[in-house]
Amino acid sequence: MNKKFISVVLAALLIGSLTLTACNQSPVVKASPSSEVTNSLTQQTQLSNTSVRTLSVTGVGKIILVPDLAYINIGVRNEADDVTTALSTNNDLAKQITDALKAKGVDEKDIQTTNFNVYPSQKYDNMGNITSTSFAVENTINIKINKLADLGALLDEAIRAGANNVYGIQFDIKDRQTYLDQARDLAIKDAQARAQAVAEVAGVELIQIQSINVSNFKAFEPYSPYGMGGGGYAKTMEDSAVPVSAGQLQVTFEASLVYEIK
Repeated sequence: MNKKFISVVLAALLIGSLTLTACNQSPVVKASPSSEVTNSLTQQTQLSNTSVRTLSVTGVGKIILVPDLAYINIGVRNEADDVTTALSTNNDLAKQITDALKAKGVDEKDIQTTNFNVYPSQKYDNMGNITSTSFAVENTINIKINKLADLGALLDEAIRAGANNVYGIQFDIKDRQTYLDQARDLAIKDAQARAQAVAEVAGVELIQIQSINVSNFKAFEPYSPYGMGGGGYAKTMEDSAVPVSAGQLQVTFEASLVYEIK
């Protein structure tokens, strides 16, 4: 019985030894990179070794305009001992102003209430004690003036009708997008001209535009010609006896171009 067991163990050990020997003698196959990986590495190497020369320029497009549109903010402020009376009086005054402006040709859609406040107004004696309390009502109306020649007359009419505050006047242009487009195009053309001039002086050739960045940093802002260069496009306005100076507005764009050169 023991002899058979020993024989079986020896046979098992012999088979295991032969198996290990066969495994150790198996050839190791080294995987080669695929053609796709090789091509990718080759392309990356070529790109890293190729430097694209570029030329960067910035152009400016500016348009100077005379406003043909205005917005005025006028207000009605009144006080009364009770809030009901204050509100009623203010509503009557606001209606008088609206009716007067419409009678002068202002379209109802161009008259808009932009602010309305009701608050207590208290008076104090020398000791800091409240002596009386009234209620104040403030109503602010925004009016669009489509004809600047009427601006002075409309302001006068609004004040006569009961407006006791004028908060400000803002001038604008009716066809804003047209002039925005013009200023943008001028900026791009200016950048192109500068790039061509630089390329000629530097002795290089412009190939193609790599990138374009257009930005608007001044849109319909008041323009002051003092100490500044003129130029650009100016829109004229009919002469009028408006007692408010409309001045000029400017629209400015910048265009940055990057060219490939050789």
